[in-house]
Amino acid sequence: MAEYKMENPDKPDKKRDELKGKVLNLKDLVNYADGTVASRMIISRKAGNITLFSFDENEGLSEHSAPYDAVVTILDGECEVWVAGQTYQMKTGETIIFPANVPHALSAITKFKMSLTMIKE
Repeated sequence: MAEYKMENPDKPDKKRDELKGKVLNLKDLVNYADGTVASRMIISRKAGNITLFSFDENEGLSEHSAPYDAVVTILDGECEVWVAGQTYQMKTGETIIFPANVPHALSAITKFKMSLTMIKE
């Protein structure tokens, strides 16, 4: 299981700037990588972040919590998520909100991609 570490908010990034003002298909902005988790932050601000992830089969994020709500939308594939002891199977097009300060984790059932939106107070 991988751990997610956030980038420095408001750090200039040409690759992110190139996305602005364009029509995007989010699942095409992050590629699968064999045996690992890949990520691409597309928005990084003090107010919050949007990060895209791809997970190879059987990869995941270990249990953790964050001090703010996190919205996860599955862009491709299937995964299993755990939130405060509850287990959910999720597939393409589904969204879940991880509440602030509540333990959560996820694991790939198949290769899958997701969008993570975190809004800070």
